[in-house]
Amino acid sequence: MLKSDACPDWWLPGDRAPEPGTAPVQAALFRVNEPLLLIDLDGQIASGRGGTVVFQKVQPPGFNGHPLLAYVPQLHPRQLGDPTFKKRYGLTYGYVVGAMANGITSVEMAAAAGRAGMMGFFGAAGLEPAEIDKAIYRLQQQLPDQPFGFNLINSPNEPNLEAAVVDLYLKRGIRQLSASAYMEMTLPLVYYRVKGIRQDAGGRVVCPNRVIAKVSRVEVARKFFSPPPPKLLRALLEKNLITSEEAELAAHVPLAQDLTAEADSGGHTDNRPALALLPTMQALRDELSAKHHYQEPICVGLGGGISTPDATAAAFSMGAAYVLTGSINQACVEAGTSETVRQMLAEAGQADVVMAPAADMFEMGVKVQVLKRGTLFPFRAARLYDFYQTYESLEAIPAKEKEILERDYFHCSFGQEWEQTREFFSRRDPIQIDRAEKDPRHKMALVFRSYLGRSSAWANSGDPARKIDYQIWCGPSMGAFNEWTRGTFLAEPENRTTVTVAMNLLFGAAVKTRCNWLRCQGAPLPPEAERFRPMKLDEIQKRLQS
Repeated sequence: MLKSDACPDWWLPGDRAPEPGTAPVQAALFRVNEPLLLIDLDGQIASGRGGTVVFQKVQPPGFNGHPLLAYVPQLHPRQLGDPTFKKRYGLTYGYVVGAMANGITSVEMAAAAGRAGMMGFFGAAGLEPAEIDKAIYRLQQQLPDQPFGFNLINSPNEPNLEAAVVDLYLKRGIRQLSASAYMEMTLPLVYYRVKGIRQDAGGRVVCPNRVIAKVSRVEVARKFFSPPPPKLLRALLEKNLITSEEAELAAHVPLAQDLTAEADSGGHTDNRPALALLPTMQALRDELSAKHHYQEPICVGLGGGISTPDATAAAFSMGAAYVLTGSINQACVEAGTSETVRQMLAEAGQADVVMAPAADMFEMGVKVQVLKRGTLFPFRAARLYDFYQTYESLEAIPAKEKEILERDYFHCSFGQEWEQTREFFSRRDPIQIDRAEKDPRHKMALVFRSYLGRSSAWANSGDPARKIDYQIWCGPSMGAFNEWTRGTFLAEPENRTTVTVAMNLLFGAAVKTRCNWLRCQGAPLPPEAERFRPMKLDEIQKRLQS
């Protein structure tokens, strides 16, 4: 007998007999719209449907039933995550497609996510306002009634650009903003959050502009969980950018409406372990919410490492309000990158990533996580940073090293590279050119940053002459995804659509969660029964509708 005598329950069949064996049990697990009953059928594990359950120690007289091993309720993927978060943004699923820079999270990707009841953030970082404006127009046309958002990245070296992007978002009515790579709160960020804040007829504070921060450090999360800094509010008042009423009401809301705990991710990351990071962020949220008596709850989600059903289920089991994906989306067909990059990502393993100097925060020594398999970018980028640390100017670099840089890195002379760099910054941020003319070391930094920045563009365009220099933001989750999909239709890049990947993670997480509920009841679940392999989107949708 499989049933423990410690707490026997009983099941009486209705019009369907119990089905013994691994296959019926797995089929029952996958029927996420139905409760699942595991039955002891003469020493065999079986699946039961319908019937009557009696919760008592002794089998009732005349009750010709079977011992009930375990019971789990239905769990549709839309039930995963925090209902407050989903209601706040009008979502069906607690799933966010993170903003990968330079338009890698493209209009097409954000639109696909929005139509499927998820949230997609366009990857605006690294783009000029005119390019971002075109993306805003296209998304507003494609998603007039569905949710979407745009990214705002911290730009300590280009504060005017950050301010211009915020002005554009406010002008175009962008109401959801993903704030990333912040270490200190900035005037443009606070301006976006506070502008238009008001009280409704019931006295509740209403913030039209929502910030979802992406954070990996506790000290930064504390700033986002707190009201906007008074010093920055005063600066906005002095500039007549906000009213005194807006400044006063700002003291009653957190700077971030919600926050993503960013674990070991691609791009900007501190390589934090998700198991330690998420509970810490949740506890900090609770502490500051109680301190400031916020009227609206702050939701905390998890990103970094979300690439398999098991990881997705684990995130939701830990109380994540939503999950955020990044690296795996770059391998999808809608991503704003090249076929070459998608193929390179499809071949990546978990150990095929490394940290490399970041283009946007080069002088500060900030690093990003990138793919190292098939490219020399991370090694060349590290060498450029070493040169920046060692020498005071381009002219001070030894002739032998200069020859290598001009031949292998820039494919032109230092002088020609500077002219290209000058032209770029004259459009993007002319102040940088003025500073470089006075500071040879800053001039060197701009030239090196030019290589780092264009390495991403070469990857996105698939420039074959520059393949060895591709910068591809990627975390270890990409390798986990490839391992999980090995030998299935999702192993091929052309089959990886954003929604297919997302629904496999969500549906798989629902199945895995139900498996865990069974294990917690001591049910002897066959290992084969809980194995979840990728399914085509139409098959998942059919199962969810049945």
